[in-house]
Formats: sequence, C-alpha cells, structure tokens
Amino acid sequence: MAANANRPALIALTALAPISWGSTYAVTTELLPADRPLFTGVMRALPAGLLLLALARVLPRGAWWGKAAVLGVLNIGAFFPLLFLSAYRLPGGMAAVVGSVGPLFVAGLAALLLGDRPTLRTLLTGIAAALGVSLVVLKAAGALDAVGVLAALAATASMSTGTVLTKRWGRPDGVGPLALTAWQLTAGGLLIVPVALLVEGAPPALDGRAVGGYVYLALANTAVAYWLWFRGIGRLSATQVTFLGPLSPLTAAVIGWAALGQSLTPVQVAGMVLAFGATVFGQLGPRGGRPAPADQSRRATRGHPAGGTRAPGAAHGRG
Repeated sequence: MAANANRPALIALTALAPISWGSTYAVTTELLPADRPLFTGVMRALPAGLLLLALARVLPRGAWWGKAAVLGVLNIGAFFPLLFLSAYRLPGGMAAVVGSVGPLFVAGLAALLLGDRPTLRTLLTGIAAALGVSLVVLKAAGALDAVGVLAALAATASMSTGTVLTKRWGRPDGVGPLALTAWQLTAGGLLIVPVALLVEGAPPALDGRAVGGYVYLALANTAVAYWLWFRGIGRLSATQVTFLGPLSPLTAAVIGWAALGQSLTPVQVAGMVLAFGATVFGQLGPRGGRPAPADQSRRATRGHPAGGTRAPGAAHGRG
C-alpha cells in the first residue's frame, strides 16, 4: 500500500533527471567553449563521479569491478561521445529524433534480458513518443549524414542496454544507488579522458561563465540527475523509466522558447502534447516489473556486502 502511494513521487523524482538533461543544450551553447564536446563530457562525468565516490565511500568488490566498468561504458563513456558526435553531424534535432526510439530499444532488450514481454500498448506508446519528439525538434534540412545517424543509433543502443543491464544486475547488498552512480560516472569519465586528449588536445582556457556552466553540469545535471535516474531504475520497470526520456527534448524546446527567444509553431506544440501524453501513458503499465536483485537481497538477512567494499573507516553508501 505504501509503495503504491509513493509511486507517483518516485516517478516525479526520476523525471527530474531527463528534465535536467534538457537544459544541457542551452548551457553548452550559451556558457561553454565551442567545439569541445569530449572535454565537456569529461567535465560532466569525472568530477561528478569522484564527488559521489567520496560521499558514498564504497568501492566495487569482486565481479562488480567488471560490472561497474561495463555500465560506466554503456551509460557514460560511450554514450556521451556518441551523443555529441551525432549532434554535431546531424541537422535540426535529428539526433534527438533517433534517440526518442529509446523506449522501443529498451522494450526489446527487456524482453530478452528481463523476461518482460512488451505489450502492444507499450509499442504504440513508444511510437507516439518518437513521433511527438519528431514534431518538436525536427526541422527541414539537407541530406542526412550516415556517420551521424549511426552514432545516434549507437548512442541510443548504448544507453538502452545500460538501462536494462542496470535493472538486471541491480546492486550489491548494502550498496545504494549513490555508490552505483559514482562507480559508473567515474569509470565512464576515465574512459573519455584519453579520447578527449587525443581528439581535442589540451583543455581550453575557461572564463567565469564556463566554470559556472561546468559546475552546474557536473552537480545538478550529472551527479544529482544520474543518481535519481539509477535510483528510479532500481524501483520502476526499465520500460517505465525510459518513457521519461522524451522529457529531455521537450524541456530543451521550452527553455529555447522561454530563455533563448526561439519560437514554437503550432505543430511543435502539438508534438509536445503528444510526446508528453506518451510519457504519462508509459507510466500506467504493470507496476514495477521484476524487482532488482538489490531489492530482493535487502529482504534477506543483512551481512557483509557481496559486491562492495568500504573505504577505510566508512559506512556503506545508501542513495
């Protein structure tokens, strides 16, 4: 009874993650150095991961070193560079359109890895979400770039796979979503560092506006947002969580209209209504899917964590 009563609040808190991510475009274009997407990826992920790691004070143990690395690559280390590459090479929000098929990717992967068979309603809702986002962000443009399209598809597949594996693997006993988020952000950020140095060279000089932008991206946009996201994955079904994703391009469109002086056409407004409706409808499915392994383990007797080890003198981190 209490879990059902708290479910709307849980969905609302998880939704804050993609809403926050919707501000990334405005912050990047208005405050940050131009043409440094990989450096921006490092500044988002690595400081946030190290901060959360210092707060959680829990390191992976045993098989979780490998699992944390895999999740860090899928959700952060590969996703960020692929996302930025697609955004730079595709016109008029096409990267967001390709990304909006994420719920359909997750529905298919959840059927294979979690045993959650997608319903017709789930598939139709995913199509409606993608159509709504397309109406909001897609603009007339020239021929599509094949590399950009492949990068956008790969980014979507990477994040979708990471979402489903996060649900499948859960968390080690005694380890909260704060530590799990820290492991992934740190692993992903470390992966991007050599790529950024190789492709973009030395870090650029930063002014006060850029420093403020990076602080916002690292703290609110990444540390807090990804903690809420992974916390939601642990308590909701993978499909429910991914249906919150369209809130990101919708937020970006609203910020562009309210703060950057961009116009919204009637077609875009209709697309926003359609995408938002699909997002809400996507939360009305079966309640929660199968519980994450961490949720199951907490019902058992508490003992030494199977997958996390405390830093010296530290308590177990709990999100």
